[in-house]
Amino acid sequence: MHDPNERTAPADHRVTFAVLAAAVAAFALLQSLVTPVLATIQHDLGTDQATATWVLTAYLLSASIFTPIVGRIGDAVGKERMLLVTLSALGAGSLLAALATDVRVLIAARVVQGIGGGVLPLAFGIVRDEFPRERVAGAVGALAALMAVGGGLGIVLAGPIVSALDYHWLFWFPLIIVSLAALATYALVPASPVRTPGRVSVLPAALLSAWLVCLLLPVSQGHTWGWGSVRVLGLLAAAVALAVAWAAAEQRSDAPLIDLAMMRLPAVWTTNLVALLIGVGMYATFGFLPQFLQTPASAGYGFGSSITESGLILLPWSVTMFAAGLASGRLVARHGAKAVVLAGSCVAVVPFLLMAFAHDTVWQLCLATAVLGVGFGLAFSAMSALIVDAVPPEQTGVASGMNANIRTIGGSVGAAVMSGIVTAGASSEGLPAESGYTWGFAALAGAAALAALAALLVPRARRTVSRAEAEHPEAALVAGATVVGDRAG
Repeated sequence: MHDPNERTAPADHRVTFAVLAAAVAAFALLQSLVTPVLATIQHDLGTDQATATWVLTAYLLSASIFTPIVGRIGDAVGKERMLLVTLSALGAGSLLAALATDVRVLIAARVVQGIGGGVLPLAFGIVRDEFPRERVAGAVGALAALMAVGGGLGIVLAGPIVSALDYHWLFWFPLIIVSLAALATYALVPASPVRTPGRVSVLPAALLSAWLVCLLLPVSQGHTWGWGSVRVLGLLAAAVALAVAWAAAEQRSDAPLIDLAMMRLPAVWTTNLVALLIGVGMYATFGFLPQFLQTPASAGYGFGSSITESGLILLPWSVTMFAAGLASGRLVARHGAKAVVLAGSCVAVVPFLLMAFAHDTVWQLCLATAVLGVGFGLAFSAMSALIVDAVPPEQTGVASGMNANIRTIGGSVGAAVMSGIVTAGASSEGLPAESGYTWGFAALAGAAALAALAALLVPRARRTVSRAEAEHPEAALVAGATVVGDRAG
């Protein structure tokens, strides 16, 4: 590993970006590969549906806990070091999951994989530390888009992989990518020049973990346990109490895990609010659009699609989202990150309305997913640029980690709300009524509209524009601008 006290020779930014992209892609795939095949895992491991759901829930909880913690440790001890540790954990979890023949072992493996949630904030931090200013926003946008695209591709690829091989290969393939990315990180990613001195406080980390578990556990399991049950209400109450205790501990700590003053910056809290609402729509779509497509036509709606067929209908989403993410850097340079987030949120309203009220043919849903990819691609990438630009370099990891974490929390809420709406009018055969999906997708359109309203609250950075930027606007990316007023809040 590189000596942290000795700066290595600058690496080729294209090589560094390729390494980071491979790491982000592997984590993103593991987020969604198992979603369409939970029924297969349930059957093959001889377990019940409630237990099989923990294969997804355990990963979600673990990633939510470790993402900000790993980001903060990376800011302190070196981002490339923590990236290697994170990739090693992701690889170990993937190996354990690929070899698992018991559902309890598989759930434990998914907890270990969740440590990989730190990949994204670490990657953002390395980009900010290593890349020329004029390339930062474009690289951050592409990585953010790749994260979301990987989630969509996981659903697309799950069916063909399971059909041709078996579900164990849903973990073997990411393991290969992670292993190569870890070797490349060791050999090619230079040591971090920016560090935050001090230790990571144990008490705030423990309290953060506790209140996130108490929040996400009932949100993800409420439809199974009952929203008015003692378990759900008790855990939600505990989440509130522990969150208050965590905030107090952070305020008293000499080395806070998350700087709450930073989280109160206008550019940070407003962008995180947009992330929460965008997360509601994205994760709910991942979970419920395939179910809608796989519903037999005898129900009066649906297409009786296979896992592979339903995944392919999400392919336009992945393609357009990645294209929009790549284009976001130039759009941010010309129009500002706030305008791009606002435009993406507004665009996202349209496809949810199409899913709600125009879902009679496959081409309509393909069109809807393609447009949704454009909206989310623009919003995700520009949000990441806003966060990276709003905080000091030494806080990039933890700020990006919390933004990603808040999207995950939004996803948990969205999936729970969508589940409650869709299953409210289930038939005697257990199939949801078509109206459940109509109202569910309409609710997601409402969440996207609220995200657009939240984007209006994001402060517009006042920037000093050089002559070179005026002549070459594609170079005037967010990270290259001089923020005059907003960073101070």
